[in-house]
Amino acid sequence: MRLRLSRLHHPVTTLGPGRRVGIWVQGCAIGCPGCVSRDTWVAEPRHDVDVDDVLDRVAALDPAALTGVTVTGGEPSEQPEALAALLTGLRALGAGHDWDVLCYTGVELDEFRARCPGAYPLIDALITGPYRAGEPTDLVWRGSANQRLVPCSPLGRRRYAPWVDARRDRPELQLQVDDDRVWLVGIPGRGDLARVQRALEAQGIRLEGVSWRP
Repeated sequence: MRLRLSRLHHPVTTLGPGRRVGIWVQGCAIGCPGCVSRDTWVAEPRHDVDVDDVLDRVAALDPAALTGVTVTGGEPSEQPEALAALLTGLRALGAGHDWDVLCYTGVELDEFRARCPGAYPLIDALITGPYRAGEPTDLVWRGSANQRLVPCSPLGRRRYAPWVDARRDRPELQLQVDDDRVWLVGIPGRGDLARVQRALEAQGIRLEGVSWRP
């Protein structure tokens, strides 16, 4: 089974509770205006990888040091079979370690369930709905006020129920450096992207291209 993959980061601490593996899929036909991850919209053959290769990368990590996995993108529901295969493998890797699976989607809950009947039962919590730049929010792990955090399993309800209406004082952001690229991980608030860019330039790091602008 092949998955259109953008990238994998670890540890991720800004997209869900605890220390996590972050998996970004490639390809999104929704194209929300103002999306911070425009680089994940267009899928090409060069993005195709074997699901087993992704699982091998996760398996090389210390499972006891992980709280769970966050799948985002891109739009995961555009790859339903590959998503189900990925989550099945992640469940096997996390067996006995109480991992949870959090998934972001730009569609609403009912549409996600219809698109992904094989993957949905393997997900502990979903963050649903398109990003709407005109509806800013300080809800934890969400970019706009319309988006919902939906616990989907007993583990999801236990772990995520306290966060459904939780708010943040300020966005938590991480920077990951990969060769000549700097990746921002997290949900930025208004003005945060420009502030990050200015802070990097003050350190002598000039960004030649950014994913949040055409």
